Amino acid sequence: MGSVFHGTLKPALWLFAFTIIAASQPQQVQAADVRVVDGDTLVLNGERVRLEGIDAPELAQTCLTSSGKSYRCGLTAKEHLQSLIMQGDVTCRGDETDAYDRKLATCFSGRKNLNQAMVADGQAYAFLRYSDAYRTEQEMARLNGEGLWAGIAEAPWDFRQQKWQVAGSKAPEGCPIKGNISARGRIYHTPWSPHYSRTRINKAAGERWFCSEEEAVAAGWRSPMS
Repeated sequence: MGSVFHGTLKPALWLFAFTIIAASQPQQVQAADVRVVDGDTLVLNGERVRLEGIDAPELAQTCLTSSGKSYRCGLTAKEHLQSLIMQGDVTCRGDETDAYDRKLATCFSGRKNLNQAMVADGQAYAFLRYSDAYRTEQEMARLNGEGLWAGIAEAPWDFRQQKWQVAGSKAPEGCPIKGNISARGRIYHTPWSPHYSRTRINKAAGERWFCSEEEAVAAGWRSPMS
């Protein structure tokens, strides 16, 4: 079984907790202490946690209802996850980290599997490129016209690719990630970030362009969602 981690653990204790968790009885995290970043990402005590096996619409993404009306499906997914975590204390299990320094985990609110529920409710896609865990839930959501499946939606990975291609065709050397410096520190913005179009790069001030999120993280920049 993977490690279990909780938002009540102080950041300095993360590594220690991951090594001894099998022999300890972890505390639960109250929903009020969990921050929802978007439809597939949580923050517990300053640590970003990516819900493994699913992919929700980006915050800047829009979709169409069955009547053809546009709506912010990325924001809707975030709000849906916020409602799910209110069902009980939050627990996350996982022992891997992705390329963007996020913990990959299966999270629960009470006994409800949040990853599974987001797909079953049609608010996120099963990330079949990496996992088959929620294939059945996605098929049922599609057949029942739940959430995203009730109208027309672009898969988030296709949305990101399209944004990347358009921004890359205009960016220096085809590297479209903007490394901005502000009062919040060094923040990088991907082409699908909500504030991407409004962000300007001033190289004289130490700002720069990146070719990948991994490169930005390695250089000391962080996501605006952190």
